[in-house]
Amino acid sequence: MEQYVINNDIRVMYLTAQKFPDDVPNTYTNLERKIADKTPRRYFGFSHPNKEGVIEYKACVEILVESEPHDYGLETFIIKSGKYASIFIQNHYDDGANIPNAFGKLLKHPKLDPKGYCLEMYKNFFST
Repeated sequence: MEQYVINNDIRVMYLTAQKFPDDVPNTYTNLERKIADKTPRRYFGFSHPNKEGVIEYKACVEILVESEPHDYGLETFIIKSGKYASIFIQNHYDDGANIPNAFGKLLKHPKLDPKGYCLEMYKNFFST
């Protein structure tokens, strides 16, 4: 496990998956379809349990222009700057257990914020 630092808040817009984890891939497909501007931008996954303990998953994309959330009819969220515990997963499509195994380890982190959230950063979408 490593520490990853996000130096500045990141504004994102998102779609919520109807059912976790089954609808996650489709939610990203629908998010990409909604965005007319195909400028490279960062993609994220945001998840946390709701009041009933059910995982809510949001497929997120970086906001590049202030009007985008309104233009695309999407809700917004701010990914807070700070230190995050992280595990780098290479070729996550190769083994379907990679992501659940990583989350299993991360959710046992001794400094886990019970009011926090899990954040996925998709480096293959990043321009840097």
